[in-house]
Amino acid sequence: MDYFFTEEQIMIRDLCREIARERIVPVRAELDEAEEFPRELMKVLAQADLCGLIIPEAYGGLGGGCLENCIAVEELSRACLGVSTTYAASFLGAFPIMLYGSDAQKEKYLPAVAGGEKLAAFALTESASGSDAGSIQTRAERDGDDYVISGSKQWITNGGEAQIYSVIAITDPTKGPRGASAFIVEDGDPGFSFGRKESKLGIRASATRELIFDDCRIPADRLLGREGLGFVIAMRTFDQSRPGVGAQGVGVAQGALDEAARFAKERQQFGRPIIGFQAVAHMLANMATKIEAARALTYAVARHIDSGAKDIGKVSAMAKLFPTDVAMDVTTDAVQVLGGHGYMRDYPVEKMMRDAKILQIYEGTNQIQRNVIGQELNKEYGRRK
Repeated sequence: MDYFFTEEQIMIRDLCREIARERIVPVRAELDEAEEFPRELMKVLAQADLCGLIIPEAYGGLGGGCLENCIAVEELSRACLGVSTTYAASFLGAFPIMLYGSDAQKEKYLPAVAGGEKLAAFALTESASGSDAGSIQTRAERDGDDYVISGSKQWITNGGEAQIYSVIAITDPTKGPRGASAFIVEDGDPGFSFGRKESKLGIRASATRELIFDDCRIPADRLLGREGLGFVIAMRTFDQSRPGVGAQGVGVAQGALDEAARFAKERQQFGRPIIGFQAVAHMLANMATKIEAARALTYAVARHIDSGAKDIGKVSAMAKLFPTDVAMDVTTDAVQVLGGHGYMRDYPVEKMMRDAKILQIYEGTNQIQRNVIGQELNKEYGRRK
């Protein structure tokens, strides 16, 4: 189904599908095994103009919206979630600049991201503040024409590989979350360094590192918006990006269903393909139905966001929550359909299952998404008589 896509959206889908099939699938197992950052694949995506997919046209991008992002990310995730995470995380790092950057900041940073010359990253999480994002400890103090940042950020996707970092730090510790501000930090800034590259269960092609700020000095004009907006910027960024995580869930689930259905058609037991057995056919039917439901929700929310709707927190959380839970269910069932083969690294479904788990954790755990949805429901029904 084309889901009422425009011709341009169909072109984006088909281009990403072709890149995924011809360039990503042949190397995904090798990248995973070696925990190798997919530099060459990022160059391929840049050459296809996909690194500028959602960057405004005024800054060298294609000017796409949330839906275009979801279409591209789904197709890349169908092949390899590690590669799609690297790709999507650059947009995550660019969102604060797109949403709150000054004209000068946008002109300086966004064209480089759009052209694939530089990657971006988003830095909020710390070792002691994951779901409790309001408890971050990294400080930024004004010193004349500069800010001096001290502290560290943990588990940052594209850490050490990106050149542009959107960083949330505390400028007024007396105000709690309202004392947080957002800054642009560049690779090479004095006092800015990286910890070791993490070795992960899944998405092993993506780079995850600690960011270390040892009296890191940056010009004051790297402040995004104004002081005190950091937490708002972070939450608005997540509202824009979470449907993309949902699209990752749809993509990896679709990839797992593809593998499971093909295997079930070919695998013979008791004299016939196992897809002919009701137990297997029902598993595949449930998998396919869940994927279509997750895809429909993701695209509907993306269109809602692109319409300019303001109150998107609840539906954005839904678009992250449901598809990523589906991804975990479907990839696990795919391993079951393949049986002993599914447990072996010769087949991609074990990788897909390992990769899918992170979707329930990063960019706000699925428990946090339920909190967000519940809080909004509480407000909605509190207004009703």
